[in-house]
Amino acid sequence: MSEELTHEEDGLHDVLPVSGMYESWFLDYASYVILERAVPAVQDGFKPVQRRILHAMKEMDDGRFNKVANIIGSTMQYHPHGDASISDAIVNLGQKDLLIDMQGNWGDVRTGDGAAAARYIEARLSKFALEVIYNPQTTDWQLSYDGRKKEPVTFPVKFPLLLAQGVEGIAVGLSTKILPHNFVELIHAAINILKNKKVTLYPDFLTGGKVDVSDYNDGLRGGKIRVRAAIEEMDSKTLVIKDIPYSTTTTSLIDSIIKANDKGKIKIKQVIDNTAAEIEIQVKLAPGVSPDITIDALYAFTDCEVSISPNACIIHEDKPKFLGVTEILKMSVDQTVELLKRELEIKKGELMEKILFSSLEKIFIENRIYRDIEECETWESVLETIDKGLDPYKPQFYREIVQDDIIKLTEIRIKRISKFDAFKADELMRKLEEELAETEHHLNNLTEYAITYYQNLLDKYGKGKERKTEIANFDTISATVVAANNAKLYVNREDGFIGYGLKKDEFVCDCSDIDDIIVFRKDGICQVTRIQDKVFVGKNILHVGVFKKGDERMVYNLIYLEGKSGRTMIKRFQVLSVTRDREYDLTKGTKGSKVLYFSANPNGEAETITVYLTAASKARKKVFDFDFSEIEIKGRGAGGNILTKYPVRKIQFKSAGVSTLGGLDVWYDEVVGRLNTDSRGQHLGNFQPEDNIIVFYKDGSYELTSFELTNRYEPAQIVSISRFAPDKMVNAVYMDGDSKTVYVKRFQIETTTANKRFAFISEAKGSKLYYANNADSAPVEVSYKDGRKKEKKEYDLSEMIDVKGWKAVGNKFPIQTVSEIAPRAVQQPVQEKDTEEGPMDLETLKDNIRHEVEDEENQLGLFGGDSSKDD
Repeated sequence: MSEELTHEEDGLHDVLPVSGMYESWFLDYASYVILERAVPAVQDGFKPVQRRILHAMKEMDDGRFNKVANIIGSTMQYHPHGDASISDAIVNLGQKDLLIDMQGNWGDVRTGDGAAAARYIEARLSKFALEVIYNPQTTDWQLSYDGRKKEPVTFPVKFPLLLAQGVEGIAVGLSTKILPHNFVELIHAAINILKNKKVTLYPDFLTGGKVDVSDYNDGLRGGKIRVRAAIEEMDSKTLVIKDIPYSTTTTSLIDSIIKANDKGKIKIKQVIDNTAAEIEIQVKLAPGVSPDITIDALYAFTDCEVSISPNACIIHEDKPKFLGVTEILKMSVDQTVELLKRELEIKKGELMEKILFSSLEKIFIENRIYRDIEECETWESVLETIDKGLDPYKPQFYREIVQDDIIKLTEIRIKRISKFDAFKADELMRKLEEELAETEHHLNNLTEYAITYYQNLLDKYGKGKERKTEIANFDTISATVVAANNAKLYVNREDGFIGYGLKKDEFVCDCSDIDDIIVFRKDGICQVTRIQDKVFVGKNILHVGVFKKGDERMVYNLIYLEGKSGRTMIKRFQVLSVTRDREYDLTKGTKGSKVLYFSANPNGEAETITVYLTAASKARKKVFDFDFSEIEIKGRGAGGNILTKYPVRKIQFKSAGVSTLGGLDVWYDEVVGRLNTDSRGQHLGNFQPEDNIIVFYKDGSYELTSFELTNRYEPAQIVSISRFAPDKMVNAVYMDGDSKTVYVKRFQIETTTANKRFAFISEAKGSKLYYANNADSAPVEVSYKDGRKKEKKEYDLSEMIDVKGWKAVGNKFPIQTVSEIAPRAVQQPVQEKDTEEGPMDLETLKDNIRHEVEDEENQLGLFGGDSSKDD
């Protein structure tokens, strides 16, 4: 009895707790999902289901199409997960248009339409797949899940399929997202790796569009790309979407546009889907809506721009690894070289065996060894006789002659012996030896052989596989700038409330529901807050408006009473960036300080005010004027300058002033086709509010536009862009499409309509504008061909022709074979300066020192200067 209990107690030590069982099972399950379902192997780029589909298709392959339903049935011999997963995987492979030839309705990745039922569609392996995937001699095999059949562990793929097709999968605690890359670029990159050259790879998508790859990070975790639809302006009321971003469909894109319109982010009338062979989505704009701003708003608020984060995870040596796409390509190239080497070695062995047997056969027949076996009575004696007859020739063979070789000689038919032709036999052996020498040469020059292999793939299959997605640099769109005004801002000044729900109170302006609002109060407090239905910001509001971060044109003019000293201070300042909902004191913060006068000036205007002092003040002049332009613009934390030390009764606005900021310097960034004030690209000049930009297009038209930073330009269509000078001439050189004659013309812009193109050259097909500028002179350098030689010549267009009407044809240009016209750099005269300075006299030195001291004291608040406080 005690022994039984002891055995039972010992058995308890072998029992695994439920928690331990769960941990073990979960790890097993996670490993299974990662290795067997979701993540591709780096060797061939396939998940198991894809590999089994292609293996089944190869077994069925006879050059004809097979019903997909039949392919699914064959694949189920290897894949134990049901027909639905196999069907989806086949359709996904087919839509990538690389490995499978399709017949029937396979759906459309652009529109999101699904494929027809498996019984209605057909498939077969493409010629490309047959060439790069399969080779039974170099394939590693394993038993299928039920042990009845063999399937490949991985295919011996000699191409970076993983990068060409891309892959996405979610496992347990792990995911992978490798974006598709261009077929042609992958081959070029593989060749460059073999040549030890630097390689850079970027994604390419069948849906086209534009992609910003500046943060791609080689496809590793942490990187991202931005993909945009290609949007064109059909006319002032219609936009056309030609390509859509990867991972979207026309249906999802249209839904996102309608949703943004319903939320008031954009203003459109209608969306029309005309997609057929090519994508075409028309967006009809609401009246008075800017097409340029709407394009930006579509990128900001809809799926016309999407951000995609790659995560290149693969299975390598039965473990998940995170690698960059360049490293994955290098592994593919190394594998391809190794597979090519193995194929050449196999071929070499086969050729050597063919040469050996051909030599044996020739010796066997020409030396009539077959006659020696006529008198042999046993099989053993037959083999022994042949072996003895071959003895004199054995040293010439690369290996020992074995019994199987002798048996093979006995199988030669009499008819073959009787018709044996020694000359043909020698010719065959010569060809085999040449082929063997060529194979050995390839083995000795494996890199060159691999480069030739890749080049052959490009020549055979590269046509039609050029890049579809344009690589571009995108500008960052501020949502608050392009959002449509879908809300109204109200204010209750006395009680201190603002918001779009106070419809019974004072209306301020139209705004967006994502705008920030800036508030100034009588106690000198400034605050920025997000617009809401109703929000308390403090009583006695002086000013409220939409806040634009970093707006250097908005200048605030402020006069306040400093509570401690009783002085009246004056200041001009900007509010460029703040922390939302934080209160900033614009006074010195002393008790009793309050605002006496305030104005907000969108373009830095400086008005004149009249100051009235109290009657009891000791000042001799109790009423005086002050011009705000007399003080500098400083930060919001500056204490300001002393306006007066006497008590002030009231301050009144007297007259408006002009901007003290001067013009706005504007640059044109030819990479993204946008204007900016950040010194990027071509400097167009200093602009005043009334100024315009003139754009000359390659089709021979010009357009006047404002210098709003939201304007969009297409760099590929532009000949030149500059600040418009109405008093200067346009100098142009163009070719007439009908006569192929080159003309030069000069004219003055007579139109004033903005945002409308006017053609000023022949509208015949093939007409082309070579050069145009809006300036007094136009020195150019003309490149042309004189026979086979390239020549250059300089002209000044302003001296070649008089000014005529803008519709005039112009004069024939001296050179009619123009290839390029570029502006000639004009040498600027060097201004001479006197380098010999006389000695500074004592009085001048004293004046300089006195001015420097006064400047320092002004900065410290002395002599009526700035009275800055710490911020």
